[in-house]
Amino acid sequence: MNTITFSRVIHLSHVIDTNIPQWPGDPPVEFTPVAELQDDGYYLRCFSLGEHSGTHINAPNSFYQAGVGIDQYSAQSLILPAVVIDICAVAAINPDYVLTVADVLAWEGEHGEIPVANMVLLHTGWQAKWFDKTAFLNQDLQGIMHFPGFSRDATEFLVNKRQIAGVGIDTHGVDSGQDHSFTTNRLVLAQQGIVLENLTNLEQLPPTGTTLAIGVMRLRRGSGSPVGVLALVP
Repeated sequence: MNTITFSRVIHLSHVIDTNIPQWPGDPPVEFTPVAELQDDGYYLRCFSLGEHSGTHINAPNSFYQAGVGIDQYSAQSLILPAVVIDICAVAAINPDYVLTVADVLAWEGEHGEIPVANMVLLHTGWQAKWFDKTAFLNQDLQGIMHFPGFSRDATEFLVNKRQIAGVGIDTHGVDSGQDHSFTTNRLVLAQQGIVLENLTNLEQLPPTGTTLAIGVMRLRRGSGSPVGVLALVP
C-alpha cells in the first residue's frame, strides 16, 4: 500500500471568476442564477467556461486526432510526486525565457536527479500577475504573448532521459508565449502525460517531496478540464 505523509495541504488552483485571464478566443466565464434562497429556498447557479479556463489540464486530443479525452485518464495517474524548478529571477528580467537542459542539470546538482514518474513544475513568478490580465498575457502590438515556458530541448530531455509524468507552470502555457507550435504540450501529451497550466502558490512548495492530487471534471471526450490541484507538502 502506498502511503503519503504530509504536514500541509495547499491549493495550486486559482479561484474561477468572470474576470480571470483568458487565452485569446476562449469563451468567457459566465455564471447564471438558477435559484435564489429568498425565492426558492436554496441557491444554485449555472456556469459556462472553456475546457482550458483557469487552472486546467490539457488532454492529448487537444493536439492529436487520435488522442484520448480527459475522461480516459485513470484515477491513479492523477496522484503524482512533484519537483519544483524556480526560474523567477531570470523570468523577471526576460519574459521570453525558456527552461534549458543546463537549468535542469544545475537544479539536479543541488537537489539530486529528478526521479522517474515525477511532475516537473516550473515556478516563474507569473502567478503574481494573475489579477492583471494585460500583464499576465503580456501581448505586444502584434498580439504576440510574452511569458516564460519550457524549451523543446529541456522537454525532450525530461521526457526521454528522466521519464517524467508531466509538466506544470504558473503561466497560461507550458510553451512560452511565442511558441505557436505548442511544442512542449505535443511532446508530453504524445505520451499521455499530464500538462497543468495557470497554477498558483508554487512559491509555497519545496523543491522536492510534494505530492499532487489533481481533480479533473470527467468531461466526455474533453480536450481538457478546469482542475482543482492540491499539493500535499511534507
